[in-house]
Amino acid sequence: MEWQRMQHGVGGGDAGRWQPGPGPSAPPQPPIPPAQGWPGSPPPQSPHQPPHQPQQQQSSYPSQPVPAVPEPTGHIPLPPAVAGTGGAVLAVLLIGPAGAGKTTVARHWASTRPVATAHVSLDDVREWVCSGFADPQAGWNEHSEAQYRLARRTCGFAARNYLANGISCILDDAVFPDRPVVGLGGWKRHVGPNLLPVVLLPGLEIVLERNAARSGNRRLSDEEVARIHGRMAGWYGSGLPIIDNSHLDVEGTARALDEALARALAAPGGW
Repeated sequence: MEWQRMQHGVGGGDAGRWQPGPGPSAPPQPPIPPAQGWPGSPPPQSPHQPPHQPQQQQSSYPSQPVPAVPEPTGHIPLPPAVAGTGGAVLAVLLIGPAGAGKTTVARHWASTRPVATAHVSLDDVREWVCSGFADPQAGWNEHSEAQYRLARRTCGFAARNYLANGISCILDDAVFPDRPVVGLGGWKRHVGPNLLPVVLLPGLEIVLERNAARSGNRRLSDEEVARIHGRMAGWYGSGLPIIDNSHLDVEGTARALDEALARALAAPGGW
């Protein structure tokens, strides 16, 4: 019994059992410094050290301004301009009777300029109409006149687009001085008031010879050629430059054309 009372007194009851409770407090920990790159208090400065100066970030871009790249215009860069019309952007109308060499000279002049130049021939544009083409050689009527007007508007639209993109344009047509329907006013209305007209007017025997070498609907009767040539004489006294290319080859005529245009550009009021 005594042994039991001693066992009960030592290990029995709740008084001798372990009870959870607060243990001894841990020692205070020093504050964790902020990680590099995150905001925090700056470290204390030594009295012998200069105040911390933030480093300026170096730019990876060059200090010199980058020159602007010019916008492409769509045509191939050509050599520098030479004397004559040079690099001027022009709208030219080459006038003359059938057989005067308008189309050949216009194409050669456009091909040999030192700047981008287009050539648009009214006869070529008019013949874009295949079925239903109103051939003026078969008779000038309301249908041939309507198709002529349409071709002239189309040529003017093309010329304005070329000029707007910095490309010169030369057109050719048999423009009559005494016929408003196919006159100069319609061309200036469709291309613009700065259109420069030049007349090619070789002798009658020359145009008859050249017309005889043609074929198809481009070849006219001798009577028609003589009639057109006679009406073209009305350009004399108009103030427009007239080139008699009876004894000039294609290159010489193109050179004379360029010189006439250069004089027009140099004149205060043009022609």
